Amino acid sequence: MEKSGNNIHALYLLLFLSSIFSWNGIAQDSFEFVVLPDTQTYMEEFPEVYMSQMKWLAENNERFSFVLHVGDVTQNNSEAEWQIAKNGFSLLNGKLPYNIALGNHDMGSAPGKFADIRNTSLANMYFPSESYKKNSNTIAVFPENSIDNSCAEYHLIGQKWLVFSLEFGPQNKTIEWVNEIIRQHPNHKIILNTHAYLYTDNTLHDGDDWYLPQKYGIGKDTDDGKVNDGGLLWEKLIKIHKNTMFVFSGHILGSGVGTLVSKNDFGNKVYQMLANFQKNVKGVEQGNSGYLRIIEVNKATNTIAVKTYSPWLHQFQNAPEHHFTFQNIDF
Repeated sequence: MEKSGNNIHALYLLLFLSSIFSWNGIAQDSFEFVVLPDTQTYMEEFPEVYMSQMKWLAENNERFSFVLHVGDVTQNNSEAEWQIAKNGFSLLNGKLPYNIALGNHDMGSAPGKFADIRNTSLANMYFPSESYKKNSNTIAVFPENSIDNSCAEYHLIGQKWLVFSLEFGPQNKTIEWVNEIIRQHPNHKIILNTHAYLYTDNTLHDGDDWYLPQKYGIGKDTDDGKVNDGGLLWEKLIKIHKNTMFVFSGHILGSGVGTLVSKNDFGNKVYQMLANFQKNVKGVEQGNSGYLRIIEVNKATNTIAVKTYSPWLHQFQNAPEHHFTFQNIDF
């Protein structure tokens, strides 16, 4: 009888541990996460669209491993808009980890002043770092006690992942902070989430374009505070690490989408994607579509599948630039 009881206890323990491993993705061959493009138009004009996205994410929390916001959470960096943002993300607290990058519309000296200075006080007031850490799997932030730049850790498909969410126009000192963490975690896969990086013609930000962080007030900063565009991020950060795998960004209008696959210095492919569905983007001119990106990483089939879906419209975007799969992935 004692032996039978021990067997039952062992079975319960095995089932319990199995459920933990499955929930964390450790015993699974695939996982999904969501990339939430610029929500600025929703905050200013269509908060109901934003809330439909967040409610859908909360309702499907067991499906997804985490959510990435690429920045421009708000349009005017105002208290009213940050309150809406907080209301939405609060639905995910304790259910689904989220990692937020701050865009040019999320910083400035006053509402409507976009990145004239690197002031993110409102973002940090509505998303205090200690609360953010609890709901984002964050293991480090920079500067301390802020959400300006964060690093989260996830254990998925038998691998460890670092997810960096970085400020608009990451500074030299921010890049060095990221490089040091990656050096301390040489076997982790790397996902980089930042607001401005890729153009709609599938090239990296560089040159003399008005989209560049150098064209804003923060672009006047020098030395360790000097800003970096997409091309500089690739050279100083992304290509120099063996395990860089993804880069996600928004910011750019036009078609609002772009895709680039490049090899880093170790010959490994880096999958870089732009998605933006704000006002004045082609095909969603009013900016009330509610589209987001669903990324499925599948180790069993060696694929990365990208889908574009709107919880507000209850429909997918099926055009090739919105619905595609990368094949023969080397995990």
